[in-house]
Amino acid sequence: MLKIYFKPTCSTCRTALDLIKGNTKEKVELFEYLVTVPTQKDIRDVLKMLGLKAEQIVRKKEPLFKEKYEGKKISNSEWIKILTQNPILIERPIVIKDGKAIIGRPPERVLELLEDI
Repeated sequence: MLKIYFKPTCSTCRTALDLIKGNTKEKVELFEYLVTVPTQKDIRDVLKMLGLKAEQIVRKKEPLFKEKYEGKKISNSEWIKILTQNPILIERPIVIKDGKAIIGRPPERVLELLEDI
């Protein structure tokens, strides 16, 4: 099963989903993280699978980032808390498969996870 941190109105998310559906018969769970906000544990788990720090999955072009956080020194644990309070700042799509995760930007990156299927 593949799990995708997904925003239905995001064209990159939709393109990534189409690529996945076109290249595997694997079941897909869409996790609309703006509707069901991930917990701090969820974010820590995803970061571990990605091998990244929280700031590395922040959408830096998002107006909220520019207004409140740009240029500030923020710790990893503080970023995790910020991301649970403001999930719009989480980069998308994030695709998870068998304990591995990848950020689907560009969308073709999701195919890297499918190579093992």
